[in-house]
Formats: sequence, structure tokens, C-alpha cells
Amino acid sequence: MYFVYIIECKDKSLYTGITTDIERRFREHKNGMGGSYTRAKKVIKIVYKEKHPNRSSALKCEAEIKSWNRTKKLNLIKLNKQK
Repeated sequence: MYFVYIIECKDKSLYTGITTDIERRFREHKNGMGGSYTRAKKVIKIVYKEKHPNRSSALKCEAEIKSWNRTKKLNLIKLNKQK
């Protein structure tokens, strides 16, 4: 099982990634081990997560979300909160 996730950073930017363990990956981002973007931007919270059956599916979804503008990402987050 894989997850696509979006994290809100301190500067209000959004970071999208994939993982098999969201809590572990969030801790890594928070502790500065998640990559240069989140190390520089300082993560605040996970604002979106979506399950995928395999890595390939998660990577495709991640790439699609990363291609979106901020407004479209915020709409996805908002729709997910309403569920």
C-alpha cells in the first residue's frame, strides 16, 4: 500500500510526495531528513492523503498533483476534508 500526501509548510507552500508510511515520512520531513525543500520550508501538517494499491499508481498520481496549480491543489484538499 502506498500513499500520496500533501504537506503544508510554514510559508504556506504545499509539498506533494509518496510513501508507504505517512507518519514515519512526516517525522522525517519534520526532523529535516525528508529532502531539501521541506528542510528549508519547515513542515507544519499533513493536509491530504490518498491510498494507492501500488507504487506505480502512487507515482502517477503524485506527478499529476505536482503539475497542478495551487488553487487546484487547495480544492482537492478542501473536497477531501468534506468527506
